[in-house]
Amino acid sequence: MKKSYFGSTIPSTAVTIVCALLLSGCSSETQPTPHDNGVEIEASAEEIHAASLVLDGHADIVIARATGQYLGADGRSKVAVGKLKAGGVDAVIMSIAVPPGATRSATDDAAGRALADQKFSALNALINDHPDTLVLATSAQQIAAAQSNGKIAIIVGFQNARALESNVDALDAFYAKGVRVFGLNHIGHNGFSDSSRPLYDGASGVYEAAEEHGGLSDLGRQAIGRINQLGGIIDVSQSSKVATLEIAALSNAPIIASHSNVRALSNVTRNLSDAEIDAIAAKEGVVHLVPFGAYLVDLSDPTLREAIKAVRLKAGLPGEGYAYPYELYWEIDDPAEKMKFLLAMRDVIGPGNVERLVDHIDYVVERVGIDHVGIGSDFNHGGGVEGYSEADEALNVTKALVERGYSQGDVKKIWGGNFLRVLRAVETAASPKDE
Repeated sequence: MKKSYFGSTIPSTAVTIVCALLLSGCSSETQPTPHDNGVEIEASAEEIHAASLVLDGHADIVIARATGQYLGADGRSKVAVGKLKAGGVDAVIMSIAVPPGATRSATDDAAGRALADQKFSALNALINDHPDTLVLATSAQQIAAAQSNGKIAIIVGFQNARALESNVDALDAFYAKGVRVFGLNHIGHNGFSDSSRPLYDGASGVYEAAEEHGGLSDLGRQAIGRINQLGGIIDVSQSSKVATLEIAALSNAPIIASHSNVRALSNVTRNLSDAEIDAIAAKEGVVHLVPFGAYLVDLSDPTLREAIKAVRLKAGLPGEGYAYPYELYWEIDDPAEKMKFLLAMRDVIGPGNVERLVDHIDYVVERVGIDHVGIGSDFNHGGGVEGYSEADEALNVTKALVERGYSQGDVKKIWGGNFLRVLRAVETAASPKDE
Protein backbone atom coordinates (compact mmCIF):
# COMPACT_ATOMS: atom_id res chain seq x y z
CA MET A 1 0.00 0.00 0.00
CA LYS A 2 1.44 3.35 -1.02
CA LYS A 3 1.69 5.81 1.84
CA SER A 4 1.71 9.58 1.66
CA TYR A 5 5.18 11.10 1.66
CA PHE A 6 4.10 13.13 4.67
CA GLY A 7 2.58 10.09 6.40
CA SER A 8 -1.08 9.33 6.82
CA THR A 9 -0.99 9.38 10.61
CA ILE A 10 1.11 10.91 13.36
CA PRO A 11 3.84 8.51 14.48
CA SER A 12 4.05 7.31 18.07
CA THR A 13 5.59 9.74 20.53
CA ALA A 14 8.89 7.86 20.58
CA VAL A 15 9.20 7.77 16.81
CA THR A 16 8.18 11.43 16.57
CA ILE A 17 10.97 12.50 18.90
CA VAL A 18 13.56 10.28 17.22
CA CYS A 19 12.56 11.51 13.75
CA ALA A 20 12.90 15.10 14.89
CA LEU A 21 16.31 14.52 16.39
CA LEU A 22 17.70 12.36 13.61
CA LEU A 23 16.51 14.32 10.62
CA SER A 24 17.43 17.71 12.05
CA GLY A 25 20.65 17.00 13.95
CA CYS A 26 19.79 18.12 17.43
CA SER A 27 30.07 42.72 -0.79
CA SER A 28 32.76 40.42 -1.93
CA GLU A 29 32.92 38.42 -5.16
CA THR A 30 35.92 36.37 -3.93
CA GLN A 31 36.34 33.89 -1.12
CA PRO A 32 36.43 35.73 2.23
CA THR A 33 39.40 35.51 4.57
CA PRO A 34 38.71 33.45 7.72
CA HIS A 35 39.02 35.02 11.18
CA ASP A 36 40.30 33.24 14.27
CA ASN A 37 39.55 35.57 17.19
CA GLY A 38 36.55 33.99 18.90
CA VAL A 39 35.65 36.98 21.10
CA GLU A 40 35.75 39.42 18.20
CA ILE A 41 33.70 37.07 16.05
CA GLU A 42 31.00 36.72 18.70
CA ALA A 43 30.59 40.47 19.18
CA SER A 44 30.80 41.24 15.48
CA ALA A 45 28.35 38.48 14.56
CA GLU A 46 25.77 39.71 17.05
CA GLU A 47 26.00 43.24 15.65
CA ILE A 48 25.81 42.03 12.05
CA HIS A 49 22.90 39.71 12.82
CA ALA A 50 20.95 42.54 14.44
CA ALA A 51 21.62 44.81 11.48
CA SER A 52 20.54 42.23 8.89
CA LEU A 53 17.13 41.32 7.51
CA VAL A 54 17.29 37.70 8.65
CA LEU A 55 14.99 35.90 6.22
CA ASP A 56 14.44 32.15 6.08
CA GLY A 57 13.69 31.18 2.49
CA HIS A 58 11.61 28.07 3.22
CA ALA A 59 9.84 26.49 6.18
CA ASP A 60 6.77 24.26 6.30
CA ILE A 61 3.43 25.10 7.89
CA VAL A 62 2.54 22.82 10.77
CA ILE A 63 -0.73 20.94 10.79
CA ALA A 64 -0.72 18.00 13.16
CA ARG A 65 -1.50 15.13 10.81
CA ALA A 66 0.98 16.20 8.14
CA THR A 67 4.27 17.11 9.79
CA GLY A 68 4.32 15.87 13.39
CA GLN A 69 7.51 13.85 12.96
CA TYR A 70 9.50 16.91 11.89
CA LEU A 71 8.81 19.21 14.84
CA GLY A 72 11.36 20.32 17.39
CA ALA A 73 12.38 18.18 20.33
CA ASP A 74 9.83 20.12 22.40
CA GLY A 75 7.04 18.94 20.09
CA ARG A 76 6.50 22.45 18.71
CA SER A 77 7.13 24.07 15.35
CA LYS A 78 10.79 24.82 14.66
CA VAL A 79 9.66 28.29 13.57
CA ALA A 80 7.33 28.91 16.51
CA VAL A 81 7.00 32.61 17.27
CA GLY A 82 9.18 32.46 20.38
CA LYS A 83 11.93 30.66 18.45
CA LEU A 84 11.83 33.21 15.61
CA LYS A 85 12.20 36.04 18.13
CA ALA A 86 14.98 34.29 20.05
CA GLY A 87 16.89 33.71 16.80
CA GLY A 88 16.52 37.27 15.58
CA VAL A 89 14.61 36.08 12.52
CA ASP A 90 12.81 38.94 10.77
CA ALA A 91 10.98 37.08 8.00
CA VAL A 92 10.16 33.54 6.96
CA ILE A 93 8.62 32.08 3.83
CA MET A 94 6.00 29.58 5.00
CA SER A 95 5.21 27.01 2.34
CA ILE A 96 1.78 25.76 1.29
CA ALA A 97 3.25 22.38 0.36
CA VAL A 98 1.28 19.30 -0.64
CA PRO A 99 2.54 15.75 -1.19
CA PRO A 100 1.95 13.65 -4.29
CA GLY A 101 -1.44 12.01 -4.53
CA ALA A 102 -2.07 8.28 -4.50
CA THR A 103 -3.02 8.75 -8.17
CA ARG A 104 -3.05 11.60 -10.66
CA SER A 105 -6.84 11.69 -10.73
CA ALA A 106 -9.00 14.78 -10.41
CA THR A 107 -10.25 13.44 -7.09
CA ASP A 108 -6.76 13.14 -5.65
CA ASP A 109 -5.75 16.55 -7.02
CA ALA A 110 -8.81 18.03 -5.31
CA ALA A 111 -7.61 16.45 -2.08
CA GLY A 112 -4.31 18.22 -2.61
CA ARG A 113 -6.11 21.53 -3.02
CA ALA A 114 -8.08 20.84 0.16
CA LEU A 115 -4.85 20.23 2.07
CA ALA A 116 -3.46 23.50 0.71
CA ASP A 117 -6.58 25.28 1.97
CA GLN A 118 -6.07 23.69 5.40
CA LYS A 119 -2.56 25.06 5.50
CA PHE A 120 -3.77 28.53 4.51
CA SER A 121 -6.21 28.37 7.41
CA ALA A 122 -3.49 27.26 9.82
CA LEU A 123 -1.19 30.05 8.70
CA ASN A 124 -3.90 32.70 8.92
CA ALA A 125 -4.78 31.48 12.42
CA LEU A 126 -1.12 31.72 13.45
CA ILE A 127 -0.89 35.32 12.23
CA ASN A 128 -4.21 36.26 13.81
CA ASP A 129 -3.12 34.75 17.13
CA HIS A 130 0.00 36.95 17.21
CA PRO A 131 -1.07 40.35 15.83
CA ASP A 132 1.62 42.22 17.76
CA THR A 133 4.42 40.01 16.43
CA LEU A 134 3.52 38.58 13.02
CA VAL A 135 2.31 40.26 9.85
CA LEU A 136 1.48 38.88 6.41
CA ALA A 137 3.78 40.51 3.86
CA THR A 138 3.01 40.45 0.14
CA SER A 139 5.63 42.87 -1.17
CA ALA A 140 9.25 43.82 -0.67
CA GLN A 141 8.12 47.11 0.83
CA GLN A 142 5.94 45.32 3.39
CA ILE A 143 8.80 43.02 4.40
CA ALA A 144 11.08 45.99 5.01
CA ALA A 145 8.32 47.85 6.86
CA ALA A 146 7.69 44.87 9.13
CA GLN A 147 11.33 44.84 10.17
CA SER A 148 11.26 48.59 10.81
CA ASN A 149 8.17 48.14 12.98
CA GLY A 150 9.69 45.31 15.00
CA LYS A 151 7.42 42.64 13.51
CA ILE A 152 8.19 39.34 11.83
CA ALA A 153 7.09 39.17 8.19
CA ILE A 154 5.34 36.02 7.02
CA ILE A 155 5.66 35.48 3.26
CA VAL A 156 3.58 32.70 1.75
CA GLY A 157 5.15 30.11 -0.52
CA PHE A 158 3.61 27.34 -2.61
CA GLN A 159 5.00 23.91 -3.43
CA ASN A 160 3.58 21.31 -5.82
CA ALA A 161 1.40 22.26 -8.79
CA ARG A 162 -0.79 19.25 -8.01
CA ALA A 163 -2.85 21.70 -5.90
CA LEU A 164 -3.65 23.72 -9.04
CA GLU A 165 -5.87 20.85 -10.26
CA SER A 166 -4.52 21.18 -13.84
CA ASN A 167 -5.76 24.77 -14.00
CA VAL A 168 -3.24 27.55 -14.64
CA ASP A 169 -5.84 30.16 -13.64
CA ALA A 170 -5.79 28.70 -10.12
CA LEU A 171 -2.49 30.54 -9.70
CA ASP A 172 -4.50 33.76 -9.50
CA ALA A 173 -6.44 32.47 -6.51
CA PHE A 174 -3.26 31.46 -4.68
CA TYR A 175 -1.71 34.86 -5.45
CA ALA A 176 -4.83 36.61 -4.15
CA LYS A 177 -4.46 34.67 -0.88
CA GLY A 178 -0.94 36.03 -0.48
CA VAL A 179 1.35 33.52 -2.18
CA ARG A 180 4.44 35.21 -3.61
CA VAL A 181 6.83 32.25 -4.08
CA PHE A 182 5.69 29.47 -6.42
CA GLY A 183 7.40 26.06 -6.69
CA LEU A 184 5.95 23.64 -9.22
CA ASN A 185 7.44 20.49 -7.71
CA HIS A 186 7.70 18.33 -4.66
CA ILE A 187 8.44 14.62 -4.70
CA GLY A 188 7.07 13.00 -7.86
CA HIS A 189 6.30 14.39 -11.30
CA ASN A 190 3.02 16.23 -11.82
CA GLY A 191 1.06 17.54 -14.77
CA PHE A 192 3.18 20.70 -14.92
CA SER A 193 6.78 19.67 -14.38
CA ASP A 194 9.23 16.85 -13.76
CA SER A 195 10.62 16.44 -10.25
CA SER A 196 14.21 15.81 -9.20
CA ARG A 197 12.75 13.09 -6.97
CA PRO A 198 10.76 10.50 -8.95
CA LEU A 199 8.01 8.89 -6.89
CA TYR A 200 8.49 5.42 -5.44
CA ASP A 201 5.59 2.98 -5.72
CA GLY A 202 5.58 0.84 -2.61
CA ALA A 203 3.27 -1.71 -4.19
CA SER A 204 5.50 -2.44 -7.18
CA GLY A 205 8.80 -1.61 -5.52
CA VAL A 206 9.98 0.66 -8.34
CA TYR A 207 10.42 4.37 -8.98
CA GLU A 208 8.54 6.18 -11.71
CA ALA A 209 10.51 7.13 -14.85
CA ALA A 210 13.23 9.76 -14.41
CA GLU A 211 11.35 12.08 -16.79
CA GLU A 212 7.75 12.43 -17.87
CA HIS A 213 7.71 15.72 -19.78
CA GLY A 214 11.38 16.25 -20.51
CA GLY A 215 11.24 19.31 -18.24
CA LEU A 216 8.01 21.29 -18.32
CA SER A 217 4.71 20.33 -19.90
CA ASP A 218 2.61 22.83 -21.86
CA LEU A 219 0.75 23.54 -18.63
CA GLY A 220 4.06 24.16 -16.89
CA ARG A 221 5.19 26.63 -19.52
CA GLN A 222 1.88 28.47 -19.23
CA ALA A 223 2.31 28.56 -15.46
CA ILE A 224 5.74 30.18 -15.75
CA GLY A 225 4.28 32.95 -17.89
CA ARG A 226 1.39 33.48 -15.52
CA ILE A 227 3.57 33.63 -12.40
CA ASN A 228 5.72 36.23 -14.17
CA GLN A 229 2.61 38.27 -15.02
CA LEU A 230 1.34 38.14 -11.47
CA GLY A 231 4.64 39.24 -9.96
CA GLY A 232 5.40 35.98 -8.15
CA ILE A 233 8.83 34.45 -7.68
CA ILE A 234 9.40 31.08 -9.36
CA ASP A 235 11.09 28.54 -7.09
CA VAL A 236 12.97 25.68 -8.76
CA SER A 237 13.83 23.66 -5.65
CA GLN A 238 12.94 20.00 -6.26
CA SER A 239 12.33 20.52 -9.99
CA SER A 240 14.40 18.31 -12.29
CA LYS A 241 17.57 19.68 -13.85
CA VAL A 242 15.94 19.91 -17.27
CA ALA A 243 12.88 21.65 -15.82
CA THR A 244 15.07 24.10 -13.87
CA LEU A 245 17.06 25.04 -16.95
CA GLU A 246 13.86 25.45 -18.95
CA ILE A 247 12.33 27.66 -16.26
CA ALA A 248 15.46 29.82 -16.23
CA ALA A 249 15.26 30.21 -20.01
CA LEU A 250 11.53 31.02 -20.04
CA SER A 251 11.17 33.34 -17.06
CA ASN A 252 11.32 37.07 -17.71
CA ALA A 253 12.29 37.77 -14.09
CA PRO A 254 14.77 36.42 -11.53
CA ILE A 255 14.11 32.96 -10.06
CA ILE A 256 15.20 31.26 -6.84
CA ALA A 257 15.87 27.88 -5.34
CA SER A 258 14.35 28.21 -1.86
CA HIS A 259 15.97 25.18 -0.20
CA SER A 260 18.64 23.37 -2.22
CA ASN A 261 22.31 22.47 -1.84
CA VAL A 262 25.26 21.89 -4.16
CA ARG A 263 25.34 18.60 -6.03
CA ALA A 264 29.10 18.85 -6.60
CA LEU A 265 29.52 18.63 -2.80
CA SER A 266 26.63 16.30 -2.02
CA ASN A 267 25.51 14.16 -4.92
CA VAL A 268 21.83 13.69 -4.13
CA THR A 269 19.26 14.21 -6.84
CA ARG A 270 17.44 17.20 -5.38
CA ASN A 271 20.65 19.26 -5.04
CA LEU A 272 21.66 21.65 -7.81
CA SER A 273 24.20 20.94 -10.53
CA ASP A 274 26.70 23.62 -11.52
CA ALA A 275 24.67 24.25 -14.67
CA GLU A 276 21.56 24.97 -12.59
CA ILE A 277 23.46 27.24 -10.20
CA ASP A 278 24.90 29.11 -13.18
CA ALA A 279 21.47 29.46 -14.79
CA ILE A 280 19.87 30.83 -11.61
CA ALA A 281 22.68 33.36 -11.23
CA ALA A 282 22.50 34.35 -14.90
CA LYS A 283 18.83 35.13 -14.32
CA GLU A 284 19.92 37.38 -11.38
CA GLY A 285 18.37 34.88 -8.97
CA VAL A 286 19.31 33.36 -5.62
CA VAL A 287 20.23 29.85 -4.43
CA HIS A 288 19.10 29.35 -0.82
CA LEU A 289 21.28 26.71 0.84
CA VAL A 290 19.54 24.39 3.30
CA PRO A 291 20.69 23.01 6.69
CA PHE A 292 19.47 19.50 5.95
CA GLY A 293 22.03 16.88 6.97
CA ALA A 294 21.14 14.32 4.33
CA TYR A 295 21.53 16.99 1.60
CA LEU A 296 24.91 18.10 2.97
CA VAL A 297 26.58 14.68 3.27
CA ASP A 298 29.58 14.05 1.01
CA LEU A 299 28.69 10.99 -1.05
CA SER A 300 31.94 10.92 -3.02
CA ASP A 301 33.39 8.31 -0.64
CA PRO A 302 32.59 4.83 -2.03
CA THR A 303 32.94 3.31 1.44
CA LEU A 304 30.26 5.66 2.77
CA ARG A 305 27.98 4.88 -0.17
CA GLU A 306 28.34 1.15 0.52
CA ALA A 307 27.55 1.71 4.19
CA ILE A 308 24.42 3.66 3.27
CA LYS A 309 23.40 0.94 0.84
CA ALA A 310 23.84 -1.75 3.50
CA VAL A 311 21.64 0.12 6.00
CA ARG A 312 18.94 0.65 3.39
CA LEU A 313 18.94 -2.95 2.20
CA LYS A 314 18.78 -4.25 5.76
CA ALA A 315 15.64 -2.15 6.26
CA GLY A 316 14.10 -3.52 3.05
CA LEU A 317 14.57 -0.28 1.11
CA PRO A 318 16.19 0.10 -2.32
CA GLY A 319 19.96 0.37 -2.10
CA GLU A 320 20.25 2.38 -5.31
CA GLY A 321 18.36 5.22 -6.94
CA TYR A 322 17.37 7.00 -3.74
CA ALA A 323 17.20 10.81 -3.69
CA TYR A 324 18.88 11.04 -0.27
CA PRO A 325 20.01 8.50 2.35
CA TYR A 326 16.88 8.53 4.54
CA GLU A 327 14.45 8.41 1.61
CA LEU A 328 11.48 6.02 1.94
CA TYR A 329 11.79 5.58 5.68
CA TRP A 330 8.04 6.26 5.69
CA GLU A 331 7.57 2.96 3.84
CA ILE A 332 8.69 1.07 6.97
CA ASP A 333 5.48 0.10 8.76
CA ASP A 334 6.80 -1.11 12.09
CA PRO A 335 7.71 1.84 14.38
CA ALA A 336 10.55 -0.07 16.03
CA GLU A 337 12.08 -0.99 12.67
CA LYS A 338 11.64 2.57 11.45
CA MET A 339 13.48 3.84 14.53
CA LYS A 340 16.23 1.24 14.04
CA PHE A 341 16.73 2.39 10.43
CA LEU A 342 16.88 6.09 11.37
CA LEU A 343 19.39 5.43 14.13
CA ALA A 344 21.57 3.27 11.89
CA MET A 345 21.56 5.82 9.07
CA ARG A 346 22.32 8.65 11.47
CA ASP A 347 25.33 6.69 12.73
CA VAL A 348 26.54 6.30 9.14
CA ILE A 349 26.11 9.82 7.75
CA GLY A 350 26.11 11.98 10.87
CA PRO A 351 23.71 14.88 11.58
CA GLY A 352 25.39 17.58 9.51
CA ASN A 353 26.48 20.90 10.98
CA VAL A 354 26.66 24.64 10.35
CA GLU A 355 30.23 24.38 9.08
CA ARG A 356 29.13 22.03 6.31
CA LEU A 357 26.27 24.39 5.41
CA VAL A 358 28.78 27.22 5.07
CA ASP A 359 30.93 24.99 2.83
CA HIS A 360 28.00 24.94 0.42
CA ILE A 361 27.56 28.70 0.77
CA ASP A 362 31.26 29.16 0.01
CA TYR A 363 30.94 27.03 -3.11
CA VAL A 364 28.10 29.09 -4.57
CA VAL A 365 29.80 32.39 -3.66
CA GLU A 366 33.01 31.27 -5.31
CA ARG A 367 31.19 30.07 -8.41
CA VAL A 368 28.63 32.83 -9.08
CA GLY A 369 29.12 35.55 -6.47
CA ILE A 370 27.71 36.85 -3.20
CA ASP A 371 24.61 38.32 -4.88
CA HIS A 372 23.19 34.87 -5.58
CA VAL A 373 23.21 33.18 -2.16
CA GLY A 374 20.56 32.85 0.55
CA ILE A 375 19.45 30.45 3.31
CA GLY A 376 16.26 28.36 3.45
CA SER A 377 15.93 26.10 6.48
CA ASP A 378 13.27 23.56 5.42
CA PHE A 379 12.31 23.53 9.10
CA ASN A 380 9.29 21.39 9.96
CA HIS A 381 10.09 19.07 7.09
CA GLY A 382 13.50 17.61 7.86
CA GLY A 383 15.71 20.71 7.97
CA GLY A 384 18.07 21.29 10.86
CA VAL A 385 21.69 20.44 11.68
CA GLU A 386 23.94 20.68 14.72
CA GLY A 387 24.15 24.35 15.60
CA TYR A 388 21.12 25.33 13.52
CA SER A 389 18.43 22.85 14.39
CA GLU A 390 15.64 25.39 14.95
CA ALA A 391 15.02 29.09 14.29
CA ASP A 392 16.34 30.16 17.69
CA GLU A 393 19.86 29.15 16.59
CA ALA A 394 20.01 31.39 13.50
CA LEU A 395 22.77 33.52 15.04
CA ASN A 396 25.10 30.52 14.85
CA VAL A 397 24.99 30.73 11.05
CA THR A 398 25.99 34.38 11.19
CA LYS A 399 28.86 33.52 13.55
CA ALA A 400 30.09 30.84 11.14
CA LEU A 401 29.90 33.26 8.21
CA VAL A 402 31.84 35.93 10.10
CA GLU A 403 34.41 33.32 11.12
CA ARG A 404 34.89 32.47 7.44
CA GLY A 405 35.58 36.15 6.73
CA TYR A 406 32.27 37.34 5.33
CA SER A 407 31.71 41.07 5.83
CA GLN A 408 28.59 42.72 7.21
CA GLY A 409 27.55 43.59 3.66
CA ASP A 410 28.01 39.99 2.59
CA VAL A 411 26.01 38.60 5.49
CA LYS A 412 23.18 41.08 4.95
CA LYS A 413 22.92 39.94 1.33
CA ILE A 414 22.98 36.25 2.27
CA TRP A 415 20.37 36.48 5.01
CA GLY A 416 17.75 38.53 3.20
CA GLY A 417 19.10 41.29 1.01
CA ASN A 418 19.42 39.09 -2.06
CA PHE A 419 15.88 37.75 -1.72
CA LEU A 420 14.50 41.27 -1.30
CA ARG A 421 16.30 42.37 -4.48
CA VAL A 422 14.74 39.46 -6.39
CA LEU A 423 11.26 40.24 -5.10
CA ARG A 424 11.60 43.89 -6.11
CA ALA A 425 12.74 42.86 -9.60
CA VAL A 426 9.86 40.39 -9.96
CA GLU A 427 7.36 43.04 -8.86
CA THR A 428 8.77 45.45 -11.46
CA ALA A 429 8.55 42.83 -14.22
CA ALA A 430 4.91 41.97 -13.47
CA SER A 431 2.25 42.83 -16.03
CA PRO A 432 -1.58 42.74 -16.14
CA LYS A 433 -3.11 39.47 -17.39
CA ASP A 434 -4.61 41.02 -20.49
CA GLU A 435 -1.38 42.50 -21.82
